[in-house]
Amino acid sequence: MFNKYCSEIEKLNSFNKEDILNKKFELFSDTKMKIYYAPHNETINKNARIFIVGITPGWTQTSLAYKTANEGLIKKLDDEEIKKACKRNSRFAGSMRKNLISMLDEINLNTKLNISSCSELFLNKDELLHTTSMIPYPVFINGKNYTGARPKILDSEVLKNYIKKYFYKEVKELSNAFIIPLGKSVEEVLELMISENIIKKEQCLLGFPHPSGANGHRKIQFEENKSNLINIIK
Repeated sequence: MFNKYCSEIEKLNSFNKEDILNKKFELFSDTKMKIYYAPHNETINKNARIFIVGITPGWTQTSLAYKTANEGLIKKLDDEEIKKACKRNSRFAGSMRKNLISMLDEINLNTKLNISSCSELFLNKDELLHTTSMIPYPVFINGKNYTGARPKILDSEVLKNYIKKYFYKEVKELSNAFIIPLGKSVEEVLELMISENIIKKEQCLLGFPHPSGANGHRKIQFEENKSNLINIIK
C-alpha cells in the first residue's frame, strides 16, 4: 500500500488531523467507523523472537509515522528503509512505550533475553522485536481512537476481514515468536486463533494488560496477574 500513497505523503507539509484524516487517505467509512492508511505496519521482521501486538495505531503513532515517511521520501531514501524507520519511530510512541517497557522488565523478560532492559528492544536490540497492530491501519470511532470495544473486533465483519487479511499472515511469518498481546481485545482474537490451532497457547503472554495511560485498571490488572506472567516468561 505504501507505493499507492507515497506521492501524497511526500506532498504534506504539516501533519495535523485535517492533513491526514481525510478522503485522500481514507480506506473505509461508515456512519461511525473510519479507517485510514498509515505507513508504519508495512514491514515484517521475520527473525524476531518477541512479537508485540496492539489493537490499532492511535493518532500519536499515525502522525509520527507520516512525518517519518515524509522526511524519508523528501530525502529520497529507499522505500524499505522508510518503512522500517516508520515502524521504529512510531511503535507504541509516547507514554505507552514507557509503561510497556517498565511492565516487561518487571516480569523479567529482559533477563530471559539477556538484555539489561526491554528498552533495548526499541533501540540497539530491535532485531529481536517485531511489533504490529492487529488492524494495521488507524481506526477511529466517532472521531476518537478505537479502543477495541463498541464494536468488539470479533463482532465487526470489517475489522475481522482486516485481521484475516493482514494479522493472520504476519503470525504465519513469525510462527516461533513469543506473542505479547496488549489488552483484552487482542487477547480475544489470539484465543480464537489458539482454538483454530493457528498458534499455541504457551507462545502467548495471556493476561498482559494494555499499557496505555488511558487504561485506568492497568496497574491493578498487572499486580493481579504478575506472578502468572512471570511463570509464563520462565
